[in-house]
Amino acid sequence: MGRTRTRSAAGIVLDTGALIALERGDKRMIALLHRALTQGRSFRVPAGVVGRAWRNGRVQVTLARFLRSEEVEIVPLDEQLASSCGELCRAASASDVIDASVVIVARERRDLIVTSDPVDLRRLDPASLIIAL
Repeated sequence: MGRTRTRSAAGIVLDTGALIALERGDKRMIALLHRALTQGRSFRVPAGVVGRAWRNGRVQVTLARFLRSEEVEIVPLDEQLASSCGELCRAASASDVIDASVVIVARERRDLIVTSDPVDLRRLDPASLIIAL
């Protein structure tokens, strides 16, 4: 999968909707990715988001190529992140641990979030910096 890479600009955390938009060739999503790269931004994708979006690597060529690129870090859902996700879900009266992982990864790194579901993510953290697709 993707590699860890250090960059100076804030990164961008992608949720499932963002990965699906990329896979479908959404012009707005592609433009956003190109703009982010020219700004020196890197991308983070929580591992659970990959699991939601991944269906068949033989046909998801664009997604597979993106996830393998040097600018992408796949953030593992380890015990610490999983616990934080559960706590955030409890505090927000929510149940979606994958959405919580997107919010926490972005919060910890002061990253932007690209999402097709801003309402649910703002419910988890109203202060999140969100770009809605």
